[in-house]
Amino acid sequence: MTVRVVFADDNYLVREGVAGLLAEAAEVDLVETAADTDALMRAVALHRPDAVLTDIRMPPTFTTEGIDAAKRIRSDFPGTGVVVLSQYVEEEYALELLSDGVEGLGYLLKERVAEVDELVRALHDVARGGSALDPKVVEGLLRRKNQDVGSALRGLTDRELEVLRELAGGRSNSSTAKVLFMSERAVEKHVGSVFQKLGLANEADVNRRVMAVLAYLEATGGVR
Repeated sequence: MTVRVVFADDNYLVREGVAGLLAEAAEVDLVETAADTDALMRAVALHRPDAVLTDIRMPPTFTTEGIDAAKRIRSDFPGTGVVVLSQYVEEEYALELLSDGVEGLGYLLKERVAEVDELVRALHDVARGGSALDPKVVEGLLRRKNQDVGSALRGLTDRELEVLRELAGGRSNSSTAKVLFMSERAVEKHVGSVFQKLGLANEADVNRRVMAVLAYLEATGGVR
């Protein structure tokens, strides 16, 4: 299957270089490139691509424009997946990107761009609604804890694992309750128990949800 892609990067040489690599991939149809997030959003609205590849730092402030664009795209065009590229492992930015769920999102280090097969796989994954998270990013996030969060998953009950699986799919507590035929209060109780067992009870709400999901994805092979 060919995935239709829009690519955004403010650096001309990077933009042309990555565009050249993607053009050689039979499974990718690069429909447009963009130099800033305004041009990116116009391109997405025009082409409705299967996936977007964007730098994390874009004009005008070169901070989180790529993340902001990714969240807007996922909200306005839910059929479009987004892979964000970062020069370094920036844990706070990763947490911000994934704060509403990991479905259809990717966070890769720029060093992965040279591994064209991996990049193409990531674009296909997010286009299908999956996730593509750089192992170094996951490692950095989970290292924030003093214990092995991943191994603690073995202490969860079957019901708690079911709830965590739905969270990993980007569902809210209320949506999870409907899918699992539970009350929202019961879901909240299970979520609280998951946080407690994973040693995340003292984390900020967004951070602990993200790290619980990352631990689940890593343990189940859902992190690429």
